[in-house]
Amino acid sequence: MTIAPGEKLPDATLKTMTDDGAANVSTGDFFAGKKVVLFGVPGAFTPTCSMNHLPGFLENHDAILAKGADAIAVVSVNDVFVMNAWSKSAGNDGKITFLADGSADFAKAAGLDNDLSKAGMGTRYKRFSMIVDDGVVKTLNIEETPGKAEISGAARILEQL
Repeated sequence: MTIAPGEKLPDATLKTMTDDGAANVSTGDFFAGKKVVLFGVPGAFTPTCSMNHLPGFLENHDAILAKGADAIAVVSVNDVFVMNAWSKSAGNDGKITFLADGSADFAKAAGLDNDLSKAGMGTRYKRFSMIVDDGVVKTLNIEETPGKAEISGAARILEQL
């Protein structure tokens, strides 16, 4: 069952790259006491993710923070090295935290997983965005149309903050 507004995010361990290498990130710790905009993508470097979804959040970073968010993060079912390469490739410069959910544990626990095996991609995320306040989902936007990043895009989040 898909997580819904008003529910607490499930406990999971994700990974992110730091100056010291790959590090574990507990969802409980990462979201505690903060308002975080989290968006999920089917895969790093995929066309819609790289050309439409991620750029909107990078371009609107300052506006999102100005409306009360403490941080922006992206999560995908890729390993931490791929997520780090995608961050560098996108010119992220530390604006967005890139979180790796390599085994899709968090995706499955939150009900945001999507079986794309027929396309040769295995388990991935549904394209989504959400506002999380102190670990509790306040809004959830799940993209209905493949190849689109409108319902889950930065413009929608800005309206909801």
